[in-house]
Amino acid sequence: MDERRKNKRTSMPSKLVIKRLDGGEDRQVSIEITDVSKSGIGFECKEQLQVGEVYESFLTIWTKEVIHAILRIVRIELQNRTYSYGAVFVGMPDTESARIEVYQTIEDTKKNQ
Repeated sequence: MDERRKNKRTSMPSKLVIKRLDGGEDRQVSIEITDVSKSGIGFECKEQLQVGEVYESFLTIWTKEVIHAILRIVRIELQNRTYSYGAVFVGMPDTESARIEVYQTIEDTKKNQ
């Protein structure tokens, strides 16, 4: 797989609820995060979403806090009846992306011990 993300990816045990913002039907979709970086997120979902769609997201992080961000879908692949997506954060405050970096640092430290 070609690496397209500018920032380091980290696996994060969390779920995300997203809500479409671009005028489409208003529904919530639950997804399973596969990896996250301060600039984007990889996730799996059984429902088909479209490249270019914009979603409001509520990411529950390891501290059980919720990060509110806006996502734009940039990649989709069908894998065993589940869709694999890549999305970029288009509306996330710097303080929130810094929290993801802190998590990555903690995880790296654990691995190196």
